[in-house]
Amino acid sequence: MATNIRINGDRLWQSLMTLAQIGATEKGGVCRLALTDLDREARDLFVRWCKDAGCTVTIDKMGNIFARRPGRDDSLPPVMTGSHIDTQPTGGKFDGAYGVLAGLEVIRTLNDHGTETQAPVEVVVWTNEEGSRFAPAMVASGVFGGAFELDYALSRADTEGKTMGEELKRIGYFGDQEVGGRKVGAFFEAHIEQGPILEAEKKQIGIVQGVQGIRWYEAVVTGQEAHAGPTPMKRRKDALVGAARMVGHVNRIGLENQPYACATVGMMQVSPNSRNTIPGRVFFTVDFRHPDEAVLNQMDAALRKACEAEARAIGLALELKEIWYSPPVKFARECVGAVEAAAKSLGYANMPIISGAGHDAVYLSRVAPTAMVFVPCEDGISHNEIENATKDDVAAGCDVLLRAMIERANAPAR
Repeated sequence: MATNIRINGDRLWQSLMTLAQIGATEKGGVCRLALTDLDREARDLFVRWCKDAGCTVTIDKMGNIFARRPGRDDSLPPVMTGSHIDTQPTGGKFDGAYGVLAGLEVIRTLNDHGTETQAPVEVVVWTNEEGSRFAPAMVASGVFGGAFELDYALSRADTEGKTMGEELKRIGYFGDQEVGGRKVGAFFEAHIEQGPILEAEKKQIGIVQGVQGIRWYEAVVTGQEAHAGPTPMKRRKDALVGAARMVGHVNRIGLENQPYACATVGMMQVSPNSRNTIPGRVFFTVDFRHPDEAVLNQMDAALRKACEAEARAIGLALELKEIWYSPPVKFARECVGAVEAAAKSLGYANMPIISGAGHDAVYLSRVAPTAMVFVPCEDGISHNEIENATKDDVAAGCDVLLRAMIERANAPAR
């Protein structure tokens, strides 16, 4: 039976290691920012591999790449899988890339065994999932899922003012296909957990039930630049002192909403950034996460109240705006069930889990039944050059993905 076939773990691993050479860093990680020349090189390699596997490749106006293996009934909506191949500036080999290459390995395995599926199968690379060059994150899958307008997404600019639209054209990945607007039978995304739970619980497979909500903020604190020597402490309007106090509140809010809340200030820019000048302007970001929308709302209110109070206390101006909100997501029962059944049939130790990170699957869940497959990563570390996963675990996750996709692709017409 088709469900008895297994993926080629050696081939999957070699593909991961080959892709990781594009943008490889000295510390063993990967720096392959979205829509850079390195991203183009990685995309070109993926497209070549997909064509070698007999897939038809199309590209939409957000640069999302779709590789399609036909089904017995090509009129059926495809069962889709995939993730992203852009990385953080100090990223690892597995974040995103694993989900893309696991999908390619599913297609290669189906080819190896001459296995047909009733519905077509597609593997997709989503553009700019990380959001490290262009904010917000997951913007291209967001256009596909109807969360963002195309013009808005294409206008997103990096710190040098280069827009996504301009860079897509520059690297040759501004496609001619419309973004979204077509039916997807199911979507699956395989991913490393990016947290410590599976490893700590000694489980090889995480059956992802959903994704916690995320709020992103940008804050600008404005005071008054002045000389560090002659200006008395009590007369200062130090923007950095105010921002530092606000950062403390961000951390406090996270701690007060345990066990699930996460609160992070990950970026800060101080101006004029001179050692003997009192800072007059500080820009910083806030990242809030929680699986309960009501708690996220409480965290939002607490942040605004605390930051406004600190600004008033020093006589600073504050601009605090939310730039992105991704609500908590619960995945489709039939797809989660397919992942669970696959893990159990293969005998892999597994557990239900909630994703602490955002993924493209969040936006796909708006337009298609969706689920995710997690595998452990060493010490739960991701967004780091030392990010690591074992060959056996990534193969196990891919085998689960294969069975779940076959089950959905051969399910009665939806």
